[in-house]
Amino acid sequence: MRALDVLFIVLGLLLLFVGLATVVMLLTYLERKFLGRLQSRLGPMRTGPYGIVQPIADAIKLIVKEDLIPGWANRLVFWLAPMLVAVPAFMIWLAIPAGRELVIHKIPKATNLFELGLLYIIAFSALGTVGVVIAGWSSGNKFSLLGALRAAAQMVSYEVPVIMSAVAVAMLAGSINLEHIVDAQVPGTVAVGGTRWPHAIFAVIQPLGLLIFFIASLAELGRTPFDIFQAEAELVGGPMVEYSSAHWAGFYLGEYMNTFAVGALTSLLFLGGWHGPLLPGWLWFLIKTFFVILVILWIRGTFPRLRVDQLMAFAWQVLIPLSFVNILITAVCLYYGWPAWSLTLMSLAVAGASGYLLYRRISAPAREARAWFYGRQEAS
Repeated sequence: MRALDVLFIVLGLLLLFVGLATVVMLLTYLERKFLGRLQSRLGPMRTGPYGIVQPIADAIKLIVKEDLIPGWANRLVFWLAPMLVAVPAFMIWLAIPAGRELVIHKIPKATNLFELGLLYIIAFSALGTVGVVIAGWSSGNKFSLLGALRAAAQMVSYEVPVIMSAVAVAMLAGSINLEHIVDAQVPGTVAVGGTRWPHAIFAVIQPLGLLIFFIASLAELGRTPFDIFQAEAELVGGPMVEYSSAHWAGFYLGEYMNTFAVGALTSLLFLGGWHGPLLPGWLWFLIKTFFVILVILWIRGTFPRLRVDQLMAFAWQVLIPLSFVNILITAVCLYYGWPAWSLTLMSLAVAGASGYLLYRRISAPAREARAWFYGRQEAS
């Protein structure tokens, strides 16, 4: 590789990092304003017009704050933990395309090394668990360690349905290259087995897969209502409780980059990526990505936090079995060459039946209490 090629790669990585850092600051502002609107508040208003300078003020505050390290902490591991969370969150963006040519591994004179792009993203996204566990262990704090163990259990559990739902999408497209997956959602594309799908996006063909992927990704991010390992009321802040200043910011840099990545992957895998009428492809990609992010923020402002036993039971008793069912019905439709609408109907039937059974189980205590109350009134 020549020096000019290395320069192109370094410049591409630098531009990608600057772009992601800018998006992270934008997401912090968007989250505050959007949640403020949901809760009839204004959000930040004093730092600049409409509070638009608030993300910059936050960044400056985190940089200049004193960096405290507990005397009983393992200093080297304590310093490395935020990097083990933020670096994998950055690395997955090397293989996420914002358009047919807008991807870092297609910079001029670079070789396309990411034909296995979906596999690469899944592998690197799992490394964040190591950073969270190391952060809790190296802090020398029992509450940090407890939060890290809960985080590891949660992230490992919900990684399974994420992978399985992505595998089902790869089965439909016949590839694990993200560009091929996006192109397979164009109307009339011939998929595996010669089946011609009449719909443009996999969200219509496989709504169950979209539901599993989105919920499991939300839980893996640790966002509300799945923010169990950060539960301030129980764990004083989770595995990051001993961190401050820029090291504390490293964890949240990784979280917001992962949030943006979840929006981008949902757009690519299920919503057609950069395909759309009239507008440029990269703009369609951003519109779909930010739509998914707004849904994530909407959920944060709507639902309460789950208990840890409810969260783990939901993963192992609901999402993981459903992900295997999703794989099964997708394989059956592809093997027998059934039309796409049959997969849509089966996905909707499984999702509807699962939702009804889950509702019945959740509402059972309320029904029993109501029956007991009215029975007591009749007896009196």
